[in-house]
Amino acid sequence: MTKSPHINIAFVGCGGIAQTHWRGIQTHASQLKVTTAVDIDLNQAVKMAEQTGGQAFTSLETALEQGDFEAVDIMLPHNLHEKAATLAFAAGKHVILEKPMATTLDRCDRILAAARKAGTVFMIAEQSQYAREVVRVQQLIQEGAIGEIITARAVMDERIHRKGNTHPWRFSKAVTGGGICIDGGLHWIRPLRMWLGEIDEVVAVLGHPVNEMEGESLAHAIFRFTSGKIAVFEALVAEMVDAPNEKFRITGTEGIIVIEKGPSGHARLYNDEYPSGHEILTQDEMRESAYGLELADFVRAVLDGTPLMAGPEVSLGDLRAALAMYRSADSGQWEKV
Repeated sequence: MTKSPHINIAFVGCGGIAQTHWRGIQTHASQLKVTTAVDIDLNQAVKMAEQTGGQAFTSLETALEQGDFEAVDIMLPHNLHEKAATLAFAAGKHVILEKPMATTLDRCDRILAAARKAGTVFMIAEQSQYAREVVRVQQLIQEGAIGEIITARAVMDERIHRKGNTHPWRFSKAVTGGGICIDGGLHWIRPLRMWLGEIDEVVAVLGHPVNEMEGESLAHAIFRFTSGKIAVFEALVAEMVDAPNEKFRITGTEGIIVIEKGPSGHARLYNDEYPSGHEILTQDEMRESAYGLELADFVRAVLDGTPLMAGPEVSLGDLRAALAMYRSADSGQWEKV
């Protein structure tokens, strides 16, 4: 286990998500020192290296040979996760890997085997596990604020932001492993599992309103949990006008919790004590960086040996739910997760 007061880390993949992780480090995980930036686009790697004070490389193999770091933060397209993670583990590095772990369960098994062999810290970066509103709802449910949960609804609706790229890598099914269910949809599946438990089976229909996107850009599903409870999952990504909407609605025997989307959204509890609604988090708390909080958890695990809030195996439940949706859309039937 690392004994120094900081961790030298390599950013592997220097796209937009790397900027988000960099901001998270600055706000919540200052013990992480980005000493290495890796990207196949040299300009991207150099830009990130200049920003962080690190050294630029165009391949992970070269960075592992010449760089100065003991951990890697892998932020690559999904189909590249297995190779990058197993290379890092073979070199004895701690690894934080953006979700999903991989595009298939077989690939996940190989990554997990490499992690066990390395004996280093392995984390799947799923920021919704750390989002203040998600954690607060979990606490309220445990406290009985809405009684026994009856049902829940999760709604993902996001605009496509091309940023000059006419065909983003997320449009390729071979790269992502699917569409929005296996990508952004996982951020909505994790909270449902935190609140309602494990998903037993799903039934789903998929659509393709974004024609050039090979995977689904529309999904409607029903989740049945091992407890017998039911939740609805809806997801849409399109080039559309944005509008206010609920991200989550959790209905219980004694109340309802609603989480709204967007920077001006609210998280409110409705029950007998608060029939007109009670704000359960401030706007500042809801805007706090979940990415920073997850990176801080990674730091504690590496420096102090503290167990992660969610080990890497937890992420398999999110992936299995997405894959079950794909099977259900093909079969037209309920599919076991």
